Amino acid sequence: MHPGGNMPVVLAILCSLVFSSQSGNAIESKQEGSSTDIVRVSINTTFGAIVVALNVKQAPVSANNFLRYVDALHFDGATFYRTVTLGNDNGDPKIEVIQGGINAENPPISPIKHEPTNLTGLRHVDGAVSMARGAPGTAGSEFFICIGDQPGLDAGAARNPDMLGFAVFGRVVDGMDVVHRIHQSAADGPSESEYTNGQILSPPVLIETIRRL
Repeated sequence: MHPGGNMPVVLAILCSLVFSSQSGNAIESKQEGSSTDIVRVSINTTFGAIVVALNVKQAPVSANNFLRYVDALHFDGATFYRTVTLGNDNGDPKIEVIQGGINAENPPISPIKHEPTNLTGLRHVDGAVSMARGAPGTAGSEFFICIGDQPGLDAGAARNPDMLGFAVFGRVVDGMDVVHRIHQSAADGPSESEYTNGQILSPPVLIETIRRL
């Protein structure tokens, strides 16, 4: 699963960015609704914490799926294992993201229906958190964080051949420095696909826990 091509389920495409907590909160209130419509979680990695505001109101299917994984502790011990940069991306248009999750062919929770951006009103902007997928309806345990605006991942754009884009369900509100550090890490790990050559982190960055705040 990944944003941008028919890749093996074991891998997916993703994105992220740096912005102050003040500007992040301002954008969050504009794009994600009131505080009662969001749930914050902390992705605790060996590089530090990434705080994400999940938009339960506008993307209920994807956000609640993520929370089911969080509450069942399925993400404990998962990893960020892929970094996509302008220099190593093999898709078109080129994107910049990091990807993480369980990286399992048989995830513990059934896949969810696709929530395209033209229905949710959310976009792949800097720091957006989105579901990785293969065919529509296959997203489950993999997610990515955008670095910089990535309109090519929105519904109607050409990154994915089916033109349905990927499902944004939240945004980083603190810890973009951690996201950038992961994004800039060495990516010379072995790949199971030609498409992801030069994108696999070596070593992957451990996700120790993900917890609600």
